[in-house]
Amino acid sequence: MKTNLSFIKYCLEFLWKFASQLSTKLLLTVICLPVLLVFISSAVGAKQPSDDLSLWQVYQRSLQQAKYVDLTHTITPQIPVWVGFGSSTFAPSVNPKTGKPYTYKTDGFEATHYDLSTDQLGTQLDPPAHWAPNYPAIDELPPTYTIRPLVVIPIQDKVTKNPGYHLSVADILEWEKKHGKIPAGSVVFVRSDWSKEWPNPELAKRKQFPGVKLEALKFLHLQRQILFHGHEPLDTDTTPNLEGEAWLLHNGYAQAEGVANLDQVPEAGALVAIGYPKFQGGTGGYARYIAICPPNWKYGVSVNQIPESPLPKAAKPLHWDEKLGVRVR
Repeated sequence: MKTNLSFIKYCLEFLWKFASQLSTKLLLTVICLPVLLVFISSAVGAKQPSDDLSLWQVYQRSLQQAKYVDLTHTITPQIPVWVGFGSSTFAPSVNPKTGKPYTYKTDGFEATHYDLSTDQLGTQLDPPAHWAPNYPAIDELPPTYTIRPLVVIPIQDKVTKNPGYHLSVADILEWEKKHGKIPAGSVVFVRSDWSKEWPNPELAKRKQFPGVKLEALKFLHLQRQILFHGHEPLDTDTTPNLEGEAWLLHNGYAQAEGVANLDQVPEAGALVAIGYPKFQGGTGGYARYIAICPPNWKYGVSVNQIPESPLPKAAKPLHWDEKLGVRVR
């Protein structure tokens, strides 16, 4: 309101000064006054955007048209997992009174019992408490771990020649020559294309896999002040004592593991949305990462591009598959 009234005052002063150069101020006033009154009425009555609604405008102008790409593996009992954790099993939830599983036919709903061998399963967010009990667990991470600038550093070409290649400081500087300095507080994902073989259980047994060098991790955190980094394999590096993961978690840094589909997001210019369940004292997190890419990006889907609410009815109903140990269509 204040801005509009100031503008109106400016217009009146301008008209009066301009009229003084003509033979009569009266003629100009009579001609312009009705137009000015209409302008004043519309300006005063116009509803001004509230600062409280500015983020809605960000959504409507940018996020609604953006392309969304899922960077998360689906969790099943068969996915790769470190041999030290063992396997997990899914089963229909059972009514404790009858000892029978709930069914759509009998009870009108079904639910699932998850016997998970570890919280280090699939796409993850490792809190520092995974290795260091004096640092935050998954439920103690701040709510600001929600949406951040996304940096994707590619090393897949070098991994093709050397399956055990690890990200170096030189790779980071090479990315910065192309895209500029890595933003402070951003999330850096390392693209190796290791996850293209997922969900082959043999992946977790391979001793040679792409990783991240300790000096690269220190550079990203100490020189570029990133929030956390992420990689496609289930470990940070192939050193005997996992020196990279040890340094991160013992110094209060989190990390992402088991990230997928990094070949479908731009190296710069995207955001990442971060979600994970809030288990009390959790030392790991089943995470979901969604890349939010520019509207003209070639991968992903936009809001309203596919049915969302209501969601579409499937051609086949879910049913329990005893062999796979999950519900399928």
